[in-house]
Amino acid sequence: MFENMEELLPVTARLAEQYTSYESTSVTYERAQQLMEAVLYCIHEAEQSGNGIVTAEQKTAQYLYETGVSCVKRRTKEALELYNEISAEFNHYENHCLYDTFVEGLPEFFKWYDVKFCPQDTIITLDYPVLKDISGYTGIDKIYEFIRCIQMEQGFLSIFPEDFVLQVLFRYDKEYRELIDNICEIVLSWVAVYILAGKPLSEENLDGADHQIIQEIFETNKMEDICGQLGLKVSAMVEKYRPNSRGLTQYLLGSIRGIAVRLKHGVRAGNPFGIR
Repeated sequence: MFENMEELLPVTARLAEQYTSYESTSVTYERAQQLMEAVLYCIHEAEQSGNGIVTAEQKTAQYLYETGVSCVKRRTKEALELYNEISAEFNHYENHCLYDTFVEGLPEFFKWYDVKFCPQDTIITLDYPVLKDISGYTGIDKIYEFIRCIQMEQGFLSIFPEDFVLQVLFRYDKEYRELIDNICEIVLSWVAVYILAGKPLSEENLDGADHQIIQEIFETNKMEDICGQLGLKVSAMVEKYRPNSRGLTQYLLGSIRGIAVRLKHGVRAGNPFGIR
C-alpha cells in the first residue's frame, strides 16, 4: 500500500475532474470514495507488477497511479484474449451455472468494466465455484484469475471423452445440470476412487470388493500418505495427457486432501464412490 496517503488527494482530485469532464470539482462523498479506491487499486497494480526499477523521485502517487492504469489495461487485454481463446472450444458439460457464468456473465464484465473510474469493481458475481480461492481479488484481477481457473479445468476435463464426464456427473447427481458445484472436482473425485481401487477408468462399475479395498486403504494408511499417492497418480496422468500444462497439476493437487477426506467419510457411511 502506498505510504504517503496525503499524496493521493491531488491524484484523486484530478481523477474527479476527469470524471466530471472538467465541468465541476464537486462530487458526492460516495463517488469520491469510489475514485479514491480506483487510485489505490491502480497503485497496488503498479506495486505488484514489479516491472522496471522505480527511483525515489519516480515513486510518487501520480507516477504509480499512471503506471497502474497501464497495468490494468494490459491485464484486461490479456484476460479478454484468454477468454476468447477458451471460448473457441469451451464445454460446459450441460451445467447451467458454468454456462451462465462463463458464456453469459463474463462478456457483460468486459462490456461494462470501467478501467479508469472503477477498476476495482468486479461487476459480476462469478457464481460458478472454482477450485482456487480467489475471494481476495477484485476487479480485473479476480476476473483474470477466474478465467485462468476455467482454462485449467477445461484442460483437465478434456482429457476424458465428453460422455464419460456426463456419466460421472449423472452418477454424482441426476440433477447435475442444476448443480452449483465444481464439476472438475466431481470428476477428479471419481478418478481418485478408481486410483484407490486400482481399477482402470474404462471399467464402468465398481463393486463391494472395490469398496472393501478402499476401506482398508483408509484404515491402514495415514491420510498424508494417501494424499501423497493420489497426488503422484494425478500428476502422472496430467503429464501423460497434458504435458507441460503450466499450473494445472498444482491447481488440481490443491483439492486432493479435501477429496480424500470426503472419500474417507463416504467409506464410513457405506458410500465411498460419492454417488447420491
